[in-house]
Amino acid sequence: MKNSILLMVTFLVSGMFVSAQNTDRQAPQGFDIENPTIPHGKIDTIQYVSKTVGTTRKALVYTPPGFKKGEKYPVLYLLHGIGGDEKEWFNQGKPNVILDNLYAQGKLQPMIVVLPNGRAMKDDRATGNIMAPDKVEAFATFEKDLLNDLIPFVEKKYPVKKDRENRALAGLSMGGGQTQNFAFGNIDKFAWLGAFSSAPNTMEPTQLLPNPQEALKMKLIFISCGDADGLMPFSKRTSDYLKKNKIPHIFYIEPGGHDFKVWKNDLYIFSQLLFKPVDKTQFDNFTVLGTPAATNIRNAQYPQILPDGRVMFKVKAPEAQKVQIDLGKKYDLKKDTEGFWTGTTEPQSGSFHYYSLLIDGVAVADPSSQTFYGMGRYASGIDIPFDGDDFYALKDVPHGDIRIKNFYSKVTNSWRRVFIYTPPGYDQNSSESYPALYILHGGGEDESGWANQGKTNLILDNLIAEGKAKKMVIVMPDANIGQGRIRNFGERNLQMFERELKESIIPFAESNYRIKKGEENRALAGLSMGGIYTLYAGIQNSDMFSGLGVFSSGYMLPMLQDVADKQYKFLNENKSAFSSNVKNFWISMGGKEDIAYENGQKMLKELDKIGIKYSYRDYPGGHSWPVWRDSLHQFAQELFK
Repeated sequence: MKNSILLMVTFLVSGMFVSAQNTDRQAPQGFDIENPTIPHGKIDTIQYVSKTVGTTRKALVYTPPGFKKGEKYPVLYLLHGIGGDEKEWFNQGKPNVILDNLYAQGKLQPMIVVLPNGRAMKDDRATGNIMAPDKVEAFATFEKDLLNDLIPFVEKKYPVKKDRENRALAGLSMGGGQTQNFAFGNIDKFAWLGAFSSAPNTMEPTQLLPNPQEALKMKLIFISCGDADGLMPFSKRTSDYLKKNKIPHIFYIEPGGHDFKVWKNDLYIFSQLLFKPVDKTQFDNFTVLGTPAATNIRNAQYPQILPDGRVMFKVKAPEAQKVQIDLGKKYDLKKDTEGFWTGTTEPQSGSFHYYSLLIDGVAVADPSSQTFYGMGRYASGIDIPFDGDDFYALKDVPHGDIRIKNFYSKVTNSWRRVFIYTPPGYDQNSSESYPALYILHGGGEDESGWANQGKTNLILDNLIAEGKAKKMVIVMPDANIGQGRIRNFGERNLQMFERELKESIIPFAESNYRIKKGEENRALAGLSMGGIYTLYAGIQNSDMFSGLGVFSSGYMLPMLQDVADKQYKFLNENKSAFSSNVKNFWISMGGKEDIAYENGQKMLKELDKIGIKYSYRDYPGGHSWPVWRDSLHQFAQELFK
């Protein structure tokens, strides 16, 4: 592979249309250019008495082509940004031109559009310090002016439909924040909401919608933002809250920043959806771009994830002959004239996925993504969000620490690394000691797995904050020991790790951290390969552990049949002692699609024959990190009680 190949990941924009909505997903060229051959609407200036402000105020009103006083029309109230006034949209956004062109194409429901001044104060010009506190406060005051003064005036002067189903509110930037604040706060007044590039004046989601189910009354919630807009987090947090509460909405992400190129496109798209039936089942397919993956490196906009779980890539490799994405399945990318290779995957399951770029057959890590040790090497990783993943979200709760330490192992005669989680308050409460969970990674991974892929610290932080788990230290050692690779994995490795756990790992942890001693304060768990280590060391040493957690595991048959037979014989001979010592024997699987499922089921049958009691959880997801994160989340709640 030549040195000149430059790798950069972004995402392909799919050219699909939301056919059920009969609406383009991006405005075509010329959409904002005046066409002299078509009918035109009319822009007028109105003046209304504002009792809220104590003065007469101005607004612009657009009436559509063919406007007739004998007909009644729905109304869109369209708000400007912090540096504008009632003329900002007209001067820079060309709403009359955009709407005229749409009417001529038969794409728009006839409507009246009101362009008010959202700065509700006597001197409402955009002059001086537009960020002055009184001017910022005036944007909040506009809610009363809008509801009590402007809307009644418009409904008296113009032939409009006065019910909420025929009233829409939209705005850009500061006006986008106003739109969310006012429309969600007055769902009895507005049924259509369009928030374009909402500014920091947008209320927190729990303030916007303390009862989120109220938003189900909305006909349309349209939240949009340019992908390069620094205000994206304010739009995304509202969308995330709505998604979490299963409120249908469009989160429309488009190419661009914080400017009228974006907002004109937003008006073009949003206006076509107004005052007509909408197919809410298609909302997830509406966006142009996705959101950057949480696993991207700092400031990397891509990879991006679409609402339906598809991932879109764009790789610059002008001299490459073939570029693919290996995401469990290989996806061919297509090259354009500028040397970019683009492609979109199928919908991916909500999960953590390892992936690689294949450049002319060579697997390389994506430089725009964080890398994780998995599959026996460092690879890129991407986390696809899903309903129910909130338990490992970063929240405003007290947080513990992940510490990385080295210790010398007399078993391997080498320095070994261990990750250690200490709970919130560990450093402040120097007199307090804690129980400890020793947790093991799977094959092809290392001691960083539970800290990085597993999100152990966030899971425990949240559980502890909710009062669902005891404060504990979690020790994450390197379970790779002895001869490597699966073909050499056997009883010798199991015996070596058992020794290292007893002679090096536990003594190191208990001598360097405030860990309570005794089996009642000690638990052992592991996933996949680590689950086999847990079975071996835990069964052989049940007097050392009060809890054992076996995730997506079971003896690998027929390879470990001899080991399994010895273990079952040992259990049968020591059943009483094991049952007395191990208070929580907890086993989980990732459903029938889990590659360890069959071996796990055979193990459960053997335990049943012997009469060993255990708890079992089957959590769909296969042999994957979401299953193991869930396993830790559930198992930790049972420990040391």
